[in-house]
Amino acid sequence: MESDPVKLKVHLVTGTDTAEFRLLSEALGRSSVVGLDAEWKPARRSSPTVSVLQIACGDWGVFVLDLLSIPLSSLWEPLRELLLCPDILKLGFGFKQDLTYLSSTFCSHGGFDKVEPYLDIRSVYNHLQHSKKHEPKQSKSLSTICAEILGFSLSKELQCSDWSHRPLTEEQIRYASMDAHCLLDIFKVFQEKVVKEGDLILETTVFSNRDASLGLKELFRNHDTSDKVLRAHFCEALAIVEATTCSDVARMIPLAGGMIQKSSYWVTMPMDEVLLKVVKKYGDRILLKESDKKPKSSKKKGKKHSLLNGTRQENHFEKIDEWQGTPPWDPLEGGNGYPKFLCDVMVEGLAKHLRCVGIDAAIPYSKKPEPRMLIEQAQKEKRVILTRDAKLQRHDYLMKNQIYRVKSLLKNEQLLEVIETFQLKINEDKLMSRCTKCNGTFIQKPLTTEEAIEAAKGFQRIPNCLFNKNLEFWQCMDCHQLYWENSETQKKVSQAEINTKPVEYRM
Repeated sequence: MESDPVKLKVHLVTGTDTAEFRLLSEALGRSSVVGLDAEWKPARRSSPTVSVLQIACGDWGVFVLDLLSIPLSSLWEPLRELLLCPDILKLGFGFKQDLTYLSSTFCSHGGFDKVEPYLDIRSVYNHLQHSKKHEPKQSKSLSTICAEILGFSLSKELQCSDWSHRPLTEEQIRYASMDAHCLLDIFKVFQEKVVKEGDLILETTVFSNRDASLGLKELFRNHDTSDKVLRAHFCEALAIVEATTCSDVARMIPLAGGMIQKSSYWVTMPMDEVLLKVVKKYGDRILLKESDKKPKSSKKKGKKHSLLNGTRQENHFEKIDEWQGTPPWDPLEGGNGYPKFLCDVMVEGLAKHLRCVGIDAAIPYSKKPEPRMLIEQAQKEKRVILTRDAKLQRHDYLMKNQIYRVKSLLKNEQLLEVIETFQLKINEDKLMSRCTKCNGTFIQKPLTTEEAIEAAKGFQRIPNCLFNKNLEFWQCMDCHQLYWENSETQKKVSQAEINTKPVEYRM
């Protein structure tokens, strides 16, 4: 797969006078299709500032532009030229929002108002799925679309990471690069399909003799300006005009206070005929209104501060990052002494990692639970809520030591953080003792291959390659899911053994 993160070339651009930016200029001169994506730190009441812009250029790799390091004044014009370049098809996934925030980020320099030609990957996916016009639009995520079309899923662990923090981590740079590069691979599948099925009628525009008497303005008005032949004629005409005028004057443009030399940042090559037809039939554009380009002002309403024992309530419920006190499963608090957690939707993936090392980790009953429902579930089952949502900590009906905010972004690091924070030590007998699917416990004794085949009938498929191996099978007593030892399981268990000592849980 071309989007293999091991093989993907990534270039971090920190200035317009760097070797990486010069390589980007060369790449854009040879690329007719690029993938665009952007990252930012979410802002609650205003348009966020875009911190990273990714430009994927095929075999050249992905160029990650650090907008917090590059002077925006030096980048605005080349970026604007790229967004409007007729020789480069821009791919995106819901890129209008990205463009809105980009325009807001560059608002003091003029912002951006258009991307053309443009093609949204959601439209590509709908065509590949033979969607009809009367059918509702697909709302699948980019990760889901990648899984269906390319055979691999994009990890979204770092989507909400702090993109304003510097330096960027290698994981952040790799994540951002994959998001942009996969757009090219999806488009390649799409392009091969429409060509193979004959969706494109490759024809050449023929000008009649009467066109010869028309001026350029009328010629453009009567013909499709995206046509390759017409553009070739226009280039020839432009060359004639430049040849009959002073070359220095022809390249001068008026500006308040005098004349400046006009330069082209990207020396591009025209699209081939097939791609031109793809653009003509399926291409689109993004056009922002003037109101979209302006940064949204912060609308802070006066906060209502209720008093509790003579102090402001917001201060009373302010949480400390470090964990303090005893968890609700402690016998002194009426618990049974066994660690139990409730992972909200922001750290739901952490639940599976906790289950791998034998820790009871539940998820909310509902996919979109209200905070009160989440807290009631934790109280009822004597669990500590694990979350990355700082707002959840503010609810006044939280019991003492009922919630912990996870700081780490990656699941493996989150697992180690929880183990260290709550001083949990892993018992070797508990490793791989819980169902990663439903959090249920396994049967007491393993099943033989014959017993596992019988238990899996009409429920689960066991690969034929396992029949000749002397493996032990385990089954969840709640959802009946079957498990067997494999290299991935051994890897997870080994990692847990390296980072934790095989002794009993300790409070």
